[in-house]
Amino acid sequence: MIRTSLAGRAAVGLGLIAVLVAAVTAAAGYYFRTPVIAAMAGLLAASPLVLWVAKLVTRPWSRVVRAVSDGIVSMRDQDFSVSIRRISDDEIGDLVVAYNALGDLLRRERLDLHQRELLLDTVIQTTPLVMVLTNSAGRIVYSNIAARQLFHSGRKLEGLDFMGLLEQSPAPLREAVTGNTDTLFTMEVAGEPQVYHLSQRRFHLNAQPQQLLLLKQLTRELAAQEVAVWKKVIRVIAHELNNSLAPITSLAHSGQLLAREHAQLDRVFTTIGERAAHLASFIDGYARFAKLPRPLPAAVDWSRFVGRLHGAMTFHVEGALPSRPGYFDSSQLEQVMINLLKNAAESGSRPDDITVTVQDRGEDAVIEVADRGAGLAENVLRDALLPFYSTKVTGTGLGLTLCREIVEAHGGRLSLANRPDGPTGAVVTLWIPSAAQKP
Repeated sequence: MIRTSLAGRAAVGLGLIAVLVAAVTAAAGYYFRTPVIAAMAGLLAASPLVLWVAKLVTRPWSRVVRAVSDGIVSMRDQDFSVSIRRISDDEIGDLVVAYNALGDLLRRERLDLHQRELLLDTVIQTTPLVMVLTNSAGRIVYSNIAARQLFHSGRKLEGLDFMGLLEQSPAPLREAVTGNTDTLFTMEVAGEPQVYHLSQRRFHLNAQPQQLLLLKQLTRELAAQEVAVWKKVIRVIAHELNNSLAPITSLAHSGQLLAREHAQLDRVFTTIGERAAHLASFIDGYARFAKLPRPLPAAVDWSRFVGRLHGAMTFHVEGALPSRPGYFDSSQLEQVMINLLKNAAESGSRPDDITVTVQDRGEDAVIEVADRGAGLAENVLRDALLPFYSTKVTGTGLGLTLCREIVEAHGGRLSLANRPDGPTGAVVTLWIPSAAQKP
């Protein structure tokens, strides 16, 4: 295609018009001898031809201008699919190319924006962080899945009055939200106390006041931080005590050898040695808690696992064991189960009343260890999982804490409660993720 300009095309059109006017005027001059009359007759006769030529020359330009105008209207309506075919290699053609390039750019940007919005919405909807956005009237304009599950049993929240929903929520949550400040609070969820952090932010969106509420569960993070602090304390204490125990044990042994002939001294040194050995064993137990290795999960057959437990403790299995293998560190979970079964045996329960139930619930394997002992007091239920808390005279207070850490290291959780199906007894429930949900 030969490149031409609008000025060149206009010049050609005007030249044709001039030639037509001159030809018609010359022909009129042949019939009319008066020049003025001949010129007027020529102009009148040439006018239709001039209009036809002008329309013929400008028709492509008009079509392109109308197409661009219609395309701009479509862009205003967020429709960027309209494109124009280039029909000339001039400034009008360049305008068509620029318009099409702009449409392609806007189309790609809208697609990118849509993909980003989809990604952002997916992240917001799948996050465990509770998110609620309300307008100036207190109506909910946006919420995620976690918010719907917490406030409205999974149903849609948009359009509802947020304060009305809070009236049906636990009192600690209502007090935290109405406080209009960032805060930590504890409320009971599914029968277990859970720690939450509440953040509230006010801002303007589209010149309208909005309020964003963010609610994050911190129970596991705080428990992990608490355990980490205790581990550090244990390592320091163990180091210092071991530095003193080693020479005490050595001197006690040497003193025993020197005091063989004196029975009283031998008994003194024997007692010193026994207490030093007991203290060394005590410290070793705390050191093992502080150095618990990461679990190495693998597929485990439930029948073999429970069979090994039968060799160490006495209990009764309720119901059938799952046919699908579990997915956990067998040695570590065996340590947990032996500790729980030992606690059940020491609760005053008869051996025949100690039961173990294992259920496969898809995403989790649920293990319950139950007894018919004296049950647990309210303060014991509250503090039993804290490090160093024990109701036993010779207890270290690390048994249940160690169990909880092992279970949470697998990505699961542990809960402690009194049995709901009888006057006495306690039940410990473990949730262990399946292989599809491995940590």
